[in-house]
Amino acid sequence: MAEKNYFEDRKVVIATMHQKEHVIGPALQNPFDIEYYIPERIDTDQLGTFSGEIDRVLSPLDAAREKCKLAFEITGIDLAISSEGSFGPHPALFFAPSDEELLVLKDWKNDLEIVVKTCSLNTNYGHYTLGSPEPLESFLTRVKFPSHALIVQDNPTHFHYIKKGITSNSILNKAVQNCLSQFGECHLSTDMRAMHNPTRMEVIKELTDKLIEKMRCCCPACNRPGFGITDVKRGLLCACCSLPTNSVKTVIYSCSGCHHTEFVDYPEEKKEEDPMFCDYCNP
Repeated sequence: MAEKNYFEDRKVVIATMHQKEHVIGPALQNPFDIEYYIPERIDTDQLGTFSGEIDRVLSPLDAAREKCKLAFEITGIDLAISSEGSFGPHPALFFAPSDEELLVLKDWKNDLEIVVKTCSLNTNYGHYTLGSPEPLESFLTRVKFPSHALIVQDNPTHFHYIKKGITSNSILNKAVQNCLSQFGECHLSTDMRAMHNPTRMEVIKELTDKLIEKMRCCCPACNRPGFGITDVKRGLLCACCSLPTNSVKTVIYSCSGCHHTEFVDYPEEKKEEDPMFCDYCNP
């Protein structure tokens, strides 16, 4: 198989300081027998932190690429993987929080980059300000505390006090009291660093499986790994009025090497869309 020529028996460096190797590394060993390493002294926080000490100025994709570059420079290993997450309202379900996660594999030996993405509703992402109408206990249950860590700050953006990685009621109470006594206000948020957030780690694990699938998918023209969906065409016809909807009608696969392209109609084997998704039938 072609992926053997690219990945079999190689070393990969996983660019993380938040223990993502626990789900990424073992997943790569079975299909490729890849030996994985964690770079010492890597500081991925310099590219931005969820808690706001350092703003992320790069796009998620460019930040992930930069993490791979940092790991390569530290170790000299020419195969690297990194991830980047973004959290906020779901792009379609605006009142639901989401985890937009991506994984990047950089292969300098073969001049290859493979990127996979997901937008998952499986997240505990949330914020809480002391004195809000929602009871504190309700918030703590909703964000899965204490199995998922919290951050305490006096202000979510311009803060002077911060305590991260809180996973016990005693430490939480102490941090809240310290914050209130010093600044008179207190803001709680979920700690989205992977090692403190099992739900996010699950999403990264699922995305790693998607990365492996794409690593094993080779271009039918040149046999280069990473052949996958790069674009879609919308316009699946409504079953009632036959007007085009916003649903996907065609997916486009392409190769980053030879640029071979294939079009697959009706990827979900659905040739008409339910009128409930039609802007004309259900405005």
